[in-house]
Amino acid sequence: MTVLAFEIMTPSIKAVPQSWTMERLARFLTDNEITGSPVTDETGEIVGIATLKDITEFRWNASHSNADARLTQEEQQEARRLRMAIFEEMGKVPVEVRDIMTPSVLSVDEQTPVRDIADIMMREHLHRIFVTRDSKITGIITTYDMLKLISDRELTQRCSRND
Repeated sequence: MTVLAFEIMTPSIKAVPQSWTMERLARFLTDNEITGSPVTDETGEIVGIATLKDITEFRWNASHSNADARLTQEEQQEARRLRMAIFEEMGKVPVEVRDIMTPSVLSVDEQTPVRDIADIMMREHLHRIFVTRDSKITGIITTYDMLKLISDRELTQRCSRND
């Protein structure tokens, strides 16, 4: 018997509003010991996903540039000083989740076989994918949930019988 999405998904989803600040998102992710969360608009519809990686990339891009390699040491120092000044000013205007989130949302139906989900996650380099029923999100599957297939003997045997 094929293992299906609904059998390994995490049914409770901790979504965040797109209007939250990046700092509030970071605190929320840390407090809940998660690395990403769906993002909702004012009506509660999921419009994207925001992760610790998004926060890190935003901060990294604010202080680093690939163009520095073409600059002299003195020019690099000045460019870094200017970026830091700009970043400091940007800090006075809160960066919202909508500014850093990934707007595309991939999902699978609750009846999707986990092998298909694994293929999608590998192909798209995803650590999480939403699960739906009748176009409504009912859960999320993360790489942690996929590990259940290895750690749970019964699920492992069911997967191997379908090869």
